[in-house]
Amino acid sequence: MNIKKNDTVLVIAGKDKGKKGKIRYAFPREDRVQVDGVNFIKKHSRPRGNVKQAGIIEREAPLHVSNVMLLCPKCSKPTRVGISVLDNGKHARCCKVCKEVLD
Repeated sequence: MNIKKNDTVLVIAGKDKGKKGKIRYAFPREDRVQVDGVNFIKKHSRPRGNVKQAGIIEREAPLHVSNVMLLCPKCSKPTRVGISVLDNGKHARCCKVCKEVLD
């Protein structure tokens, strides 16, 4: 998975198509990410004594990583992520549009 926490992404599919947001959580084993302000669901909850309030709660749900594209911080365009080799031999993520190193 080439997208990490705190990356800015654009939603390219689903009910929130076209929205931008920052990744709050990444779940690499499930190939899912949770984006701020995107993909709200309504969850019905039962009361649990005096601890939990009953009713309908809105919360954010994770999206599949294939439904988001990374926004390049330099050119601010949605881009795929490439891997480039730096001078010191280490690998880094780069923008496929402007060839800028992201990390």
